[in-house]
Amino acid sequence: MADGGGAEAAEWAAGGSEGDEELESEDSSGGDEEEEEEKENEAEIQRLEEQLSINAFDYNCHLDLIKLLHQEGELVRLRRARQKMNELFPLTEELWLDWLKDEIRVASENSEREKIYELFERAVKDYICPEVWLEFAQYSIGGIGQEGGIEKVRSVFERALTAVGLHVTKGSAIWEAFREFENAILSTLQPPAGGVLSSEKQPALTAQLEKIHTLFRRQLGIPLMDMETTFTEYEEWSEEPVPEAVVKNYQKALQQMEKYKPYEEALLTAEAPKLAEYQAYIDFETKVGDPARIQLIYERALAENCLVPDLWARYTQYLDRQLKVKDLVLSAHERAVRNCPWTVKLWNQYLLALERHHVEHARVSETFEKALNAGFIQATDYVEIWQAYLDYLRRRVDFTKDSSKELEELRSAFAQAVEYLKQEVEERFSESGDPSCSIMQTWARIEARLCHNMQKARELWDSIMTKGNAKYANMWLEYYNLERAHGDTLHCRKALHRAVQCTSDYPEHVCDVLLTLERIEGTLEDWDAAVQKTESRLARVNEQRLKAAEKEAAGTEQRKQTRAEKRAAKKAKKPKAGDKRKANTQGDWDQQEEAKQPTKRRKGGGSGGGDVVAEKEVPEEEEEVEDMETEAGLFGRGGSAKAEAEATEGGPSRWKDLPRVVHNSEKDNVTVFVSNLSYSLAEPGPTLRALFSACGEVAEVRPIFSNKGSFRGYGYVEFKEETAAREALKMDRQDLNGRLMFVSPCVDKTKQPGFKVFKYSTALEKHKLFIAGLPFSYTKEELEELCKAHGTVKEVRLVTNRAGRSKGMAYVEFENEAQASQAVLKMDGLAVNDYVIKVAISNPPARKQPEAAERAPQPPRQSYGARGKGRTQLAMVPRALQRQSNPPAKAENGTAQNPPTAAALAEPKKMSNADFARLLLNKLRQSRGAKCFVLDVWTSLGAGADRGSSPRVGFKPAIFRSAVLPAQGFTPLRHGGLQ
Repeated sequence: MADGGGAEAAEWAAGGSEGDEELESEDSSGGDEEEEEEKENEAEIQRLEEQLSINAFDYNCHLDLIKLLHQEGELVRLRRARQKMNELFPLTEELWLDWLKDEIRVASENSEREKIYELFERAVKDYICPEVWLEFAQYSIGGIGQEGGIEKVRSVFERALTAVGLHVTKGSAIWEAFREFENAILSTLQPPAGGVLSSEKQPALTAQLEKIHTLFRRQLGIPLMDMETTFTEYEEWSEEPVPEAVVKNYQKALQQMEKYKPYEEALLTAEAPKLAEYQAYIDFETKVGDPARIQLIYERALAENCLVPDLWARYTQYLDRQLKVKDLVLSAHERAVRNCPWTVKLWNQYLLALERHHVEHARVSETFEKALNAGFIQATDYVEIWQAYLDYLRRRVDFTKDSSKELEELRSAFAQAVEYLKQEVEERFSESGDPSCSIMQTWARIEARLCHNMQKARELWDSIMTKGNAKYANMWLEYYNLERAHGDTLHCRKALHRAVQCTSDYPEHVCDVLLTLERIEGTLEDWDAAVQKTESRLARVNEQRLKAAEKEAAGTEQRKQTRAEKRAAKKAKKPKAGDKRKANTQGDWDQQEEAKQPTKRRKGGGSGGGDVVAEKEVPEEEEEVEDMETEAGLFGRGGSAKAEAEATEGGPSRWKDLPRVVHNSEKDNVTVFVSNLSYSLAEPGPTLRALFSACGEVAEVRPIFSNKGSFRGYGYVEFKEETAAREALKMDRQDLNGRLMFVSPCVDKTKQPGFKVFKYSTALEKHKLFIAGLPFSYTKEELEELCKAHGTVKEVRLVTNRAGRSKGMAYVEFENEAQASQAVLKMDGLAVNDYVIKVAISNPPARKQPEAAERAPQPPRQSYGARGKGRTQLAMVPRALQRQSNPPAKAENGTAQNPPTAAALAEPKKMSNADFARLLLNKLRQSRGAKCFVLDVWTSLGAGADRGSSPRVGFKPAIFRSAVLPAQGFTPLRHGGLQ
């Protein structure tokens, strides 16, 4: 028994020791994990600090660093991180409350209370923060025992009421806290139960009661939420009936509250950013006209939309024009540029406000330096901020004095501006932002007009012209006008002679100005020299334009020859037409005629919908049976589902038996156009029907086939209801068999030629980035992960071709402009998988619209019937080139009624494009002796063709941009020939 017990004890002891070892191992492993986590956090903290040393304006990086330091309990480093962030950005209410609570928690001595007070003072300046004001008042109550403590608490409460006491939903909390504080003071003055109040304390008690009465009356006169409860509380607290005046004010406030309720309820139910709701509220308050309430609603809107520059601009403009209180105005401007430092308009308004309130020059210059370091996103923004600062410096100068300190500072600033744009801005944006040298022009005007220093103005204009502006007539005329106003005739003449020699855009204009000057002020020798100069220059211009015309004619001939070679190659591969004439005698001729007729194909076949595809050569195998395809496809708009199924299964012989159906435009609203489908798509009709059935009941599917039965990659889907068609549009760019399916509205382009289906903005979007140079294999998810490090990504869109393959470009939309601008600074020039990407703010170039002068009026299309345009129909030719000939009789069934005579067959061959161009150029060269130059001439470049080579017989009119005009004046010749 003893041995057994000893064995058990030994076994238990052994087991206990093993358990202790396991606990120790777990503790050690837990400690190792914590130590490893601390090392990782420290490494991340160092990485964030290094990143901020490179770019101190990274808002999200500041937030991440503060969060990690708070987690690690590094109070000293945390305080320093918060200080750095607050120097650059205003902090939100949540960030301030966290900071204040941390500092209050560690403050142990009364000497540190002043530092907390200073921190509160900084906190209440950033945004309207009811919770921060409430925390401030409660903290100040803790110092009530110090000298003047009660008055200090009351001062804080009064300031809080001024700031947020009118807040409809949160203002009542400040009023109630203030009353509770005063009630606490009242309780110290009242005698204990059963006691008698001494005569010495009676005045203090009466005064205290009056303070509380006053607070109740003030609050009841303001429209606040839950006013009824406050009125009931006042009735219970007061020993006397509520005065009638207080009741009237209370009733009036209740009526006002009914007007505010819809706006407050809209803010409660709306989702961020609530800009529309706040704007409606602001408009309402502006109509009412209470400045304090207008200021309050602006502050409330900005607290939730602090990164909206337009909102800040409207608020500061209201303060500038209405309130005009210096401290209030300048504080709002300072907060505006701290929230949106990338917006040059806010900086300009800030500089004007500083000047308007006569702030010392040093502060204005300091503000301007901050603006230059704000990181604008366009080169023109730097030009604008420099102009605003230079305007300010110019207004400081007293130009009645020959020399002054302010004048020298102005000249120095102009020189710095020119150098800054040349060095800093051009290096960053690859452009100075001031191609017309507007800053130097302003400098020259000041020197000439205000400083009477025309020599300096000429030097500046000489520098302007050497920067690539000498070829523009308007620049020379600007300088000429300056010389005319403040210089002398000699320099005016020199400027115009140089302008005639250098101008390339409108040399005729400067020639006219020179001749006008000499006609008024010049001698005979001056006149002769000017005439000789202008004639020589215009002759060179004429020669250059002739060369350009020759080059254009040569290019036209080359393109025509290339097209002819391609047509000949296709014709060589085409089977003989005689092999096809087997069955129909009359129909075969029609088909042969139309096989030769060029067609303009539409997506969807014409007026039925879809965009018109650019006119191009159609393959011969499609041309010879093109007449069988109707406007809305082979089945038309009235085809049945049964015909659709039969057409899908049938062979080529079935297509000719299908009827034509006239387009019914009344069904466009329930029809969508589907394109970019694979030609090899099996059974497109059933496939599209099954795909679009999820959007609503499908009435008909009309895939478009060629006459040989091959699917052409597009079609129409008609629904029973219009809502289903709108739902189907959401399937645009959905993948179908490896290709992006395009779904667009069915629109008649003949009635709406300007209709475009492009759902993305083509204007400047400062919160969206354009990224180019990406690897073609880079996915949307990879790009989103790359951009997440710089802000909140709302959308990523890869630019793809019609097959869905990436083009190496993308658009990335961030939550706000600040994040987008930071991403540009960090990502531009970044290497991604050995590709260097380019990143810029999204600002697509404007699409070029054809000028009205270049768009000749087009005659209405003629309907030639099933066989198209006959051989004997001639195109229009210029009247000067028309020849009298007997018009051929109309063909009927392909046989000419009057066969051509031998004389007609012997008629000389018609000129080609190149022949006609050479003839025109020879005539232009012969006209040089008449002192003519080329400006704008209509000519015809249509080509004649050998009989039998093509059905397109005759000349095709076109615009040949030249004209013959006399050297003096601008009277163009009549179109249609040379005089």
